[in-house]
Amino acid sequence: MLMTVVTIYTLFVLISIYTSVMQIGYVNLAKRKKAVLLSDADFLKAGNYAVAKEKMSIVSSFIDYLMFIIWIGFGISYLSNNIIFEDQAVMNIAIVMGFVVINSVLSLPFSYYEKFVLDEKFGFNKSTMAQWIKDTLISFVMTLVLGSLVVWGIYAIISNFALWWLWSFVFVFVLLILTNMLFPTFRAMFFDKLTPLKDEALDAEIKSLMEKTGFVSSGVFMSDASKRDTRLNAYFGGFVKVKKVLIFDTLVEKLSTKELLAVLGHELGHFAHGDIYKGMGIIGGMFFILFAILGNLPEALYLEMGISQAPYLIMILLILFMPVLGFIMMPIMGVVSRHNEYEADRMASELGGDGGAIELANALKKLVTENKSFPLSHPIYIFFHYTHPPLIERLKELGVDVGDADKSSLEGKCEVNL
Repeated sequence: MLMTVVTIYTLFVLISIYTSVMQIGYVNLAKRKKAVLLSDADFLKAGNYAVAKEKMSIVSSFIDYLMFIIWIGFGISYLSNNIIFEDQAVMNIAIVMGFVVINSVLSLPFSYYEKFVLDEKFGFNKSTMAQWIKDTLISFVMTLVLGSLVVWGIYAIISNFALWWLWSFVFVFVLLILTNMLFPTFRAMFFDKLTPLKDEALDAEIKSLMEKTGFVSSGVFMSDASKRDTRLNAYFGGFVKVKKVLIFDTLVEKLSTKELLAVLGHELGHFAHGDIYKGMGIIGGMFFILFAILGNLPEALYLEMGISQAPYLIMILLILFMPVLGFIMMPIMGVVSRHNEYEADRMASELGGDGGAIELANALKKLVTENKSFPLSHPIYIFFHYTHPPLIERLKELGVDVGDADKSSLEGKCEVNL
């Protein structure tokens, strides 16, 4: 049974690396051909950034695989033999959080490299070392505190209910919903400073846009995200009457008023179609499957690992296999999500009236340029990773002429250059 578990994880890693290799080869060829949507210089730069990100992803996958083998082979057993408390709840929390802390520490070099090497090279990073250390420490403390509470809750459920996997799923799913509701508040408390939008004319137009879709918000806020990053973004957070509209200051700086309203119209389209709830339902389904599997694992697996079926082991296996199930579910989630994106684009263009589609198209082009998103991807990469349709396809749906992309990068040998 243990060999089956290792084989499943190995296949996950191999397929993940394969998709990255195909993407690297495709982009390495495509970036030298006729530019699409971007200027020649921006097209090449976005291609180089996409390749660099995938190379880092491959290295990360190798490290994750090595750590998986170590944890399954002897790491979990080592923790259980060396972290001992009389109180079983405390011991389970200490073992699980010890596992989390070790993985978090090992991920720090990747976080540093992405922020101060990769993002610095391509002009994204605005954060200082002091800011990064502060953010990292805050995230670490929040993980310890909130993570310990979650582990304690699952431990209590496993210890007191025969159908522990079902009630654990309910517990975790409720926490996911609460996290979505409270995320803007936590972000404002510990990371970004949120201030009410000061542009009264823009604020009035946004609220008028929200009224058209019945979106009730507790306010429109601007985030000082530019102190860390140059990327553009906006999102809605919360549920029911605690929903907030969050706009990055970079978005206000780079987009015209009509383009900004088109982006928010797209987000309102997701609200009007209930996409947030659909997404939560899909994620809930994924967790349900994962907990059901963990709740019915044969005892042979635990015997082969040399560890009793303790709550901490179940929780560590849950963490280890979440990426695997997420990867398996991604093609299904991607199909649904990409359909939702097309529908949200359609509603945004309708909300914008005459010229609404053009304003949204212009905004999307600027987002691609500023975020250095390469507009072309290998089909297999899209299948496994894309939650949004390729921008070219979105623009075509909006009736925008984007010309013909050179598809010859899919033919013949891909240049990987690792």
